Amino acid sequence: MTDLQITGLTKAYGPGAPVLDGLGLTVPAGSLTAVLGPSGCGKTTLLRIIAGFLRADAGTVALGDRTLSGPGLHLKPERRRIGIVPQEGALFPHLSVARNVAFGLTGPGRTARRRRTEEMLDLVGLAGYGDRMPHELSGGQQQRIALARALAPEPALVLLDEPFNALDSALRTGVRADVRAALRATGATALLVTHDQQEALSTADLVAVVRGGRVAQCDTPHEVYRRPADPWVAAFVGDAVLVPGTADRGAADTVLGRIPLMDPPGVLRQGMVLLRPEQLRLTAADAAGASGTVTSVRFYGPDAVVTVEVDGIDRAVRVRVPGSTSARPGERTGIAATGEATLHAASV
Repeated sequence: MTDLQITGLTKAYGPGAPVLDGLGLTVPAGSLTAVLGPSGCGKTTLLRIIAGFLRADAGTVALGDRTLSGPGLHLKPERRRIGIVPQEGALFPHLSVARNVAFGLTGPGRTARRRRTEEMLDLVGLAGYGDRMPHELSGGQQQRIALARALAPEPALVLLDEPFNALDSALRTGVRADVRAALRATGATALLVTHDQQEALSTADLVAVVRGGRVAQCDTPHEVYRRPADPWVAAFVGDAVLVPGTADRGAADTVLGRIPLMDPPGVLRQGMVLLRPEQLRLTAADAAGASGTVTSVRFYGPDAVVTVEVDGIDRAVRVRVPGSTSARPGERTGIAATGEATLHAASV
């Protein structure tokens, strides 16, 4: 197992702001790290530089004790020991499943290559599919074969470039779980590039949120969601509820009541208190505390999001409730907060 170290990575395609602007990232050995960010933030450029398809303007990429890219150094892709799982599988249509998986196995003899191919097919749950052609497989099966092909040569690193985009939502969840299990079984170090927040949070060991060519925050999915670095990160990885508050003695006074803070400041401080919609609950309209008017209800099946214009603040808040809620637009409702929140500067 080998860790990936990226330091000061910079890349520009022309005048103006660079796509990558001194980006730094560490992917621990044996982990799956998701690089999450909006379109244009530099995710694909980062992946192409790591793979060796693109030269960086500055910075270094190292895999264990081997420097892959740096000042005056650029190893060719085939010398990097990196496996790639692209979007939509990209299998060779004229080769059987077995020959696709064995494509990168050049060193061992025929018997060893056949054995390794069978091991990889079994690993991704497709034992016995070796004689089939790619067009005979479903989209999810093709992605699993693409993973088997990437893992077969025992690479030091596996790059997954938004590999689940072409799958429908029902299939995507199962294939993600299969891919995650296969990576764990081999102990591979992997980097997943995605713009899907739920995919990153549910699949990765670490989530690196990229903004403007830099990593805005890198932590476990739980910490990125519960302790976002700033309101932008909070809003990008999930719905964020921001209300003005004043921190004092470990909690913040807000229109929603006094809310405990996870990382309270040592002095009296005003700012924006950040909560998640599932931390809010609707109460009786005449209950003590905050109240407001329901403006919309969005139904998602098991749950629903109710938007409430709260008296005393100039912004609406979203409340995640069970799908059986009886709230209706125009109704008055009470609203209360539960759990801990984080405090951020009012200007952010």
